[in-house]
Amino acid sequence: MKQLLTTIFKAAIQETFGDVAENCDPAIQISTRKEFGDYQANFAMRLAKLLNKKPFDVANTVVEKLNHEKIFNRLEPSGPGFINIFLKDEFLAERMQSLAHDQRLGVEQDQIPETVVVDYANANVAKEMHVGHIRSIVIGDAIVRILDFLGHSVIRQSHLGDWGTQFGMLIEYLYETGEQNTSHSVSDLDPLYKNSKAKFDADPAFADRARERVVALQNGDTETFAIWNKLVKESLDYFQKIYDKLDVLLTEEDARGESYYNPMLADTVAELIKIGLAYESEDAVVVPLEEFPIPYLIRKKDGGYLYATTDLAAARFRVDTLNAKRIIYLTDARQKQHFAMLFATLRKAKWINDDVRLEHIPFGAILGKDNKPFKTRSGESIKLISLLEEAENRAEAIAHEKNTTLSPEQIKKIAHEIGMGALKYADLRSDKVKDYVFEWEKLLSFEGNTAPYLQNAYVRICAIFRKGAIHQKDIQQAKIMLTTETEHSLATKILNFPDIVYSVSDNLSLHTLCDYLYDLAATYHKFYEHCPILSNEDKLLRDSRLLMSDLTARTLQLGLDLLGINTLEQM
Repeated sequence: MKQLLTTIFKAAIQETFGDVAENCDPAIQISTRKEFGDYQANFAMRLAKLLNKKPFDVANTVVEKLNHEKIFNRLEPSGPGFINIFLKDEFLAERMQSLAHDQRLGVEQDQIPETVVVDYANANVAKEMHVGHIRSIVIGDAIVRILDFLGHSVIRQSHLGDWGTQFGMLIEYLYETGEQNTSHSVSDLDPLYKNSKAKFDADPAFADRARERVVALQNGDTETFAIWNKLVKESLDYFQKIYDKLDVLLTEEDARGESYYNPMLADTVAELIKIGLAYESEDAVVVPLEEFPIPYLIRKKDGGYLYATTDLAAARFRVDTLNAKRIIYLTDARQKQHFAMLFATLRKAKWINDDVRLEHIPFGAILGKDNKPFKTRSGESIKLISLLEEAENRAEAIAHEKNTTLSPEQIKKIAHEIGMGALKYADLRSDKVKDYVFEWEKLLSFEGNTAPYLQNAYVRICAIFRKGAIHQKDIQQAKIMLTTETEHSLATKILNFPDIVYSVSDNLSLHTLCDYLYDLAATYHKFYEHCPILSNEDKLLRDSRLLMSDLTARTLQLGLDLLGINTLEQM
């Protein structure tokens, strides 16, 4: 819709004002209030400055030019130069009709698909995932789904922490405690890692042996490498259980750890020195960046490499080998400067050209009700697997209370979808850059802007068809008729869906899709209250409203699916 209106307005502006307006963007936006129409155009103030005219006069001239267009009910110049756009019911009905047999609901694939690498869910081998990992996993999964739906070639990458001094510490500790051949779960390894770290800090002799173990690992020592490989495999199995429970798309094949890039690090540093971008400083190697207060450290005094070095090598690999045209990194906001320096270094080295889009998507922290980091009562980080299990348990109690006639298997299925959906949506509906407060009562509520509310809205529409003994496919040929303002509002809201998806794919503001789906459900609720459906004696109008109900349900289902949230037909 925005693309269509942009084309119409752009042509009218250029015909009216000539070459000076050739590149004028009509700035079409979805109206936020009903009295401002269905859409608004906000170009007049900018164009008025070029023309040395009053914005209202510029807007009014374009309105007069477009008054003959059949799709407009009316156009109104407003305020300092807005144009309020009111669309005709007949036009909206025709557009809605075209969606009846369109499984994509008007969302066309991008005409120029790209290879996009999404770097997310970056866990550490031999450590349990905690609650802080859920944001990267959930946000990353939604971005992957949306970009894939739009036809892009999306490469998922989980950049594992699987290399470095910590593995020298842990493997040496396993040898010294005689547990090097013991099979350990990740929950077993977590305390062993903490013990090895404590000993590394307190015992210089152990620290030296741990460093020697790192060298042995780097040199491919058979025994050391075998233990490391076992730690990695156990961790990958553990991570996959969490991904499967969360219903996200990540698989073991998407994991590419720091170890993969280790052979590239020496050359990465050497090349930066060779082109004069990096130099030695107090036995370390740094890249000076005038826009930052400190240089970018890429090799330590002891010759060791850092996250910075690995990320430089990884970015080059993603562009040179994976042919990425867009790379999206999802980490917490504390790494904002690191990625800004990474991108600046890559650009200055000319390793990545301007036609490659580099994006760091920082996200805030999850807080408890006390507005402090969300932890257990004892102050420990909450294990992610425990959080997922608690969500299912709480949802199971709610599901059983709502419908006692369901079988235990049905209750389990419903509890899983409600619990995982509620966790994901609570994370996604918050502006990702902000912290948010985690409250079980709110995120599992069937009222307000929550996943259970949206899932239930879908269920209620399915119930209409069950009650009327009507199958959705039986009304696909019905003619859409918009006879009330409520129907007009619902049609406009449904037709906004493609514009919302396109916008999210560009700016990655997933909360706007959440807000849209909530508004859609609320708009449908008003439609249901004011527009009789099954009880309507006019069959043509009844079928029209059934088809609008079906389109609403399909939009809710597709929108939630793009967020990684499943729907249910009954609960």
